[in-house]
Formats: sequence, structure tokens, C-alpha cells
Amino acid sequence: MLIVDNLAAGYGHVQALKGVSLKVDDQAVVTLIGSNGAGKSTLLKTISGLLKPKAGSIVFEGREIKGLDPDKIIARGIAHCPEGRKVFSELTVKENLEMGAYLEKSKAKVEARIENIYASFPILKERQSQMAGTLSGGEQQQLAIARSLMLDPKMILFDEPSLGLAPIIVDLVEDIIIKMKKRGITILLVEQNANMALRVSDYAYVIETGRIILHGPSSELKKDERVMKAYLGQLEVCRV
Repeated sequence: MLIVDNLAAGYGHVQALKGVSLKVDDQAVVTLIGSNGAGKSTLLKTISGLLKPKAGSIVFEGREIKGLDPDKIIARGIAHCPEGRKVFSELTVKENLEMGAYLEKSKAKVEARIENIYASFPILKERQSQMAGTLSGGEQQQLAIARSLMLDPKMILFDEPSLGLAPIIVDLVEDIIIKMKKRGITILLVEQNANMALRVSDYAYVIETGRIILHGPSSELKKDERVMKAYLGQLEVCRV
């Protein structure tokens, strides 16, 4: 579904991605793990059009999307659930969901999707008239995920969905991703919680200082000594 080839991107004179290549198969969950500053979020921003690449290609469903504006990429079927949730704090929960469907012209479809969201995220139905900024961190994360589902995307880019959440809420986020996987939604997951990321994903890439240094089936990478040392908290922790 997605092929990223030799992608280079950065901020000013700082090159954050240095020839990154990866692919995501249809209905697969692929994870990208790495330390802070490795280039994980930069990759997602470049795929979703928030950052213009300097070189390389991004092909989605056989069509080049590199350099397209974010709204055009969203219209192709790629949703981006950003790091830090980024809910509209002064809008209600329902208004946040409606913002997630801003490209959908049919009010009936929007309302139907909201009802489906409420069925999957009952806490959001309870809070639908509450200002998003007053929700707990876990509730805001559920809202951010739900908002990304409002355009019925073919693929979702998740950027650190477990960041800053209590362990019980991390488990909830993991369950949500597993349910999305069962529904056939393709996911590219950026996550510092490597244990969780490798549990829910089919395939994994390890990125370090803007380069992919390791990749393979998640079940195999969980047993790789380098991954165990650096990201899984096993053996002697090494510097990454």
C-alpha cells in the first residue's frame, strides 16, 4: 500500500531523514521504533505532507504523493494521529470529531460515523458535550484516535499514541490498535514503547540518526539481541 524510497527530509540545514526506505503492506501493522531524535516523527510528517521532502519518493496505492499538500493526502485515504494528541481544546468532543470529517460533504455520513465512534469509544459519547481540553490524557488520546477514523481512512499514521499515558491506558490504546488491525485498517505506528509496538505489529523497522539500521518481522526482532539491549529493557542497556 505504501512504499517510501530513499527519502530525505529535514529542518533547515538539519537533515533528519537520510535515505529512508520502507514499505507497508495492505492491512498490515508496521512499526517504526527508535530513540528520541532518530527521525520517527519526521518521517510521518513527511508522508502526510506536513513537511516537504528534499529527495526520494512516497508512493501510496501506486501513485506518487511526495510533495502533495496535507488535504490532498488525507483525501487519498491517509490519516495522521499526531504526537501529543493535538485535540482542539476549546471545542467539544463532538466538534472535534466533526473536524476530523471536514472533507466529507454528506452530513448523514458524518453523523453515522460519529455514532459508530461512540459505539467503539463509549467514554466519548458520555463526554460528547464536554470541552476537549478538560478531558484526561487517556480520554484525549481516545478522541485523537477517533478523530483520525472519521474520514474512514485506508491507512493511519500513529505518532507515539502511548506517550505520557498511565500503564492501564497504554493497555487500552494497545487494544484499540489490535481492534483496528482486525478491521483491516493499515497502520504505520511510531512508538517508543517497543514492547507494545512489537506485540501489535507484523513487521518492524529500527531507525537511528535518520537511517534504517534494521528491519524484519516483529516476531523475529523481539528476539534480536540489539533490539533487546537498546529498546526492550533486557540484557545490559546500551547507548542508542
